[in-house]
Amino acid sequence: MNESFPHIVKPAVHDKTLFCFGYGYSALHVSERLRQFGWTVRGTTTDPEKQRIMSQGGVDAEMFDIDHPLLDPHASLSDVTHLLLSIPPGGGGDPAFILHAGDIAAMPKLEWVGYLSTTGVYGNQDGRWVTEATRPRPTSRRGDLRLKAEQQWQSLHLHEGLPLHTFRLSGIYGPGRSAIDAVRAGTARRIEKPGHVFNRVHVDDIVQALVASVNTPNPGAIYNVADDVPSSSSEVITFACDLLGISPPPQVAFDQVEMAPIVRSFYADNKRVKNDRIKDELGVTLMYPDYRAGLTACFDLEAQAMGFLNLS
Repeated sequence: MNESFPHIVKPAVHDKTLFCFGYGYSALHVSERLRQFGWTVRGTTTDPEKQRIMSQGGVDAEMFDIDHPLLDPHASLSDVTHLLLSIPPGGGGDPAFILHAGDIAAMPKLEWVGYLSTTGVYGNQDGRWVTEATRPRPTSRRGDLRLKAEQQWQSLHLHEGLPLHTFRLSGIYGPGRSAIDAVRAGTARRIEKPGHVFNRVHVDDIVQALVASVNTPNPGAIYNVADDVPSSSSEVITFACDLLGISPPPQVAFDQVEMAPIVRSFYADNKRVKNDRIKDELGVTLMYPDYRAGLTACFDLEAQAMGFLNLS
């Protein structure tokens, strides 16, 4: 977290308990923010080694996947006030919903639920702007499954009063997970597809939106969480190379590149995502409104870490 940033959103309530179904990259960063203010955080993982690391770091961890439900849902959830749902859906939808919808609906102290979805539910919009009012029409199986999971949780909101908030995230990046890392790893390619753009969002701005929502709950709300400047993949890679002081890889035409189906599906969708609602309703000021600001922050953070290591 960049403590020098003047508009960092802090939780208005302290000493609450967050349970994360899926303790991934975004959940980790949200957890770190909340724990600074006295929150207790627990979560699930599919990896025994990660369970050990989480527990050592002060986050009680349970094993969970579609074949392994929580051993004692009442014990795990009865004192939880806030719930974050971030497990990628499978063929039947969200594993947490499939296995524990009834347990979640019966949680006695639950004040807020956040479901991390994706702007992929909007599908291809031929470069047009989308808002939360745009009708979802996913064009990939991944998008179909995300929309199915959204609808599962929305049904629990409508019929059981679940205090649900849905966050449709653009391409997530941040420290250790950015174009800079792809360039360093030698996996970055500058694929040229004229007119194709997409939004991104720095993980710190995801945290901003989630904490702001916790402060001002509005059950049933859907929020796009994206930066201000939709851009091409090629220009992002070029800027990352500039930061690193190396020549960018050559541009390659989209129709001449062999790529995995999951990568090709990314290029099938072309849209620009409006983020006005997190600003107007939640009062969020983006820390990194475009990829230049976000990648520069990643680069600077890495440089600071290297300097610290050198000094030590």
